[in-house]
Amino acid sequence: MVVTYLLLATLVAVILAPFVLMTVPSGYVGVLWKRFGGGTMLDPRLLKNEGMRITLPWNLVFLYDLRLQSVTESYNAISRDGISLTASINIRFRLKRDAVPQLHQSIGPNYVEALIAPEIGNRMREVMAEYTAEDIYSTKRVEIQEKIRERAESMLGEKMMSGGESEEENAPYRIPLYAMLNLIDTLILDIELPDAVVTAINRKIEQYYISEEYKFRVAREIRESERKKIEAEGISEFQRIVSKGISDSYLRWRGIEATLQLAQSSNSKIVIVGGGQGGVPIILNASPSPQPEKPAGTEETPPKERTTAAAPATPSE
Repeated sequence: MVVTYLLLATLVAVILAPFVLMTVPSGYVGVLWKRFGGGTMLDPRLLKNEGMRITLPWNLVFLYDLRLQSVTESYNAISRDGISLTASINIRFRLKRDAVPQLHQSIGPNYVEALIAPEIGNRMREVMAEYTAEDIYSTKRVEIQEKIRERAESMLGEKMMSGGESEEENAPYRIPLYAMLNLIDTLILDIELPDAVVTAINRKIEQYYISEEYKFRVAREIRESERKKIEAEGISEFQRIVSKGISDSYLRWRGIEATLQLAQSSNSKIVIVGGGQGGVPIILNASPSPQPEKPAGTEETPPKERTTAAAPATPSE
């Protein structure tokens, strides 16, 4: 009988285990819903933390992810100048643990489709309507991202979620929507404009940089003219200073010194002294031209002896 009772108890435990035992994964939290005890437990102390948890088989536990979540949505909008565009926005957020029961009761597990995506889309359209298509496409993306996030947080703060039918009973848990989740940022991943608008914007930007290039060239030529002017003034000043310090007597003295130094060298030379008071000596190189070297391995042939008498010298005219 004991063995029979043990087998029956084991069988019942195996059958009820999936309904009694549950595992809360890492980074998740469980919201307890009691079928006979008042429904959703709004007290954060009754949340099911990570690990193996035991619950009654007629109760339910809903899991919520507390880690960083990322959702990408595409929205249509119209710019200030009437251009229709499509923007892909990445929304990053985290749920706040103590507000998860209130979020579960007020919105439910599909909070992304019911709350976050529509709210971000509405704020995005408001912000896009304040900028032109060129600003959205080129230079104002960071500013637009910040405005979308700030306005979404502001609107979530203005809206309140009641704690159920009895507001007085659940007054401690009556919190604004922004307290349920932490909206980290809204990133604009892509902006799609009509092809004609994109081509016109690119052409305008190209012309702008061509204009900037011309400005740079003009500035460079101005600096170059200033440099040449300064260089010419320096050369003129140098010539003026040098012309004052050099005289004819100084040049003659320097010529005499150069002549003496050359005359004292061991090289053979011819010195021709110029005539007049301003004559400067002229030195000519009189060293014999070098003879071509004979290739190695050749012997010099001695001059042949004359076999005939030398002819009498003819006097020059």
